[in-house]
Amino acid sequence: MPGPLLAVDAPFVLYRSFYALPDSIHGSVGRPVNALLGASNLLLRIAADQAPRAIVLCFGAEAAAYRTELFPAYHADRPPVPDDLAWQFERAPDLFRAFGWEVESSPDLEADDLLGALATVETEAGGRALIMTGDRDMFQCVGERVSMLLLKSGLSGFEEMDPAAVRARYGVGPELVPDFIALRGDPSDGLPGAAGIGPKTAATLLEKYGSLEGAIAGADGERPKIAQVLKESADELRAYRDIATLRPAPVKRPPDRATDLAGGAAAARELGLNRLAERLLSAGSVADL
Repeated sequence: MPGPLLAVDAPFVLYRSFYALPDSIHGSVGRPVNALLGASNLLLRIAADQAPRAIVLCFGAEAAAYRTELFPAYHADRPPVPDDLAWQFERAPDLFRAFGWEVESSPDLEADDLLGALATVETEAGGRALIMTGDRDMFQCVGERVSMLLLKSGLSGFEEMDPAAVRARYGVGPELVPDFIALRGDPSDGLPGAAGIGPKTAATLLEKYGSLEGAIAGADGERPKIAQVLKESADELRAYRDIATLRPAPVKRPPDRATDLAGGAAAARELGLNRLAERLLSAGSVADL
């Protein structure tokens, strides 16, 4: 049986690596290459563990217009990208392509929209998809043929999420994740959620009524404070749900392609990642790394 398609949230992986590894790791032009090194090592490790049939790195808009139109404060509190990380962002696509990995990008959609679209085209073709990210919004994609590798902060690894794991984490199934986010809020995206409704209450309402719309319709059956916030904030909550819901993207199912260690080594050496290059050239396959 072929391995899964591995769809990767490239910005998150690069951010994570940039802050996990010291910026004293410099390349051939005296600039930090810690994000590039960390991302490459992480992807190679996942490739060895999961034996994916292909790897796709997804880039997208920092804050898609359709989301900021619904809620102007979406992503508004996120700090600007540090110059040293921005420099590595510019070079990451060519490095990734040198490994034989595909790169998908969009100026209008966000990386998570592309990740979800890739999982859809893969499962519709009868394959399996593995999404690697730290974004819990992506729990909505998890299903019988889609799992998620939830990356933890720093260098502490990842957790594989299937539908049972999503339900254990949130108290609802993947199909209700956008409704859950709307009610509970999402600090990382700047979504406030419903005032006074935390994760347990959000899960209880969705379990009882089946959806955000059901909870709004049944608000009069709840405690006065819960009823008030559901009715008075109904339009805002619908907007938060829409923001949390992935948009379809025009992606094609990528062909099978093995990781190219020699190509990756050449690109790594050009960037001054000499130890990585040597390790790649001495390995017979990804499994030997």
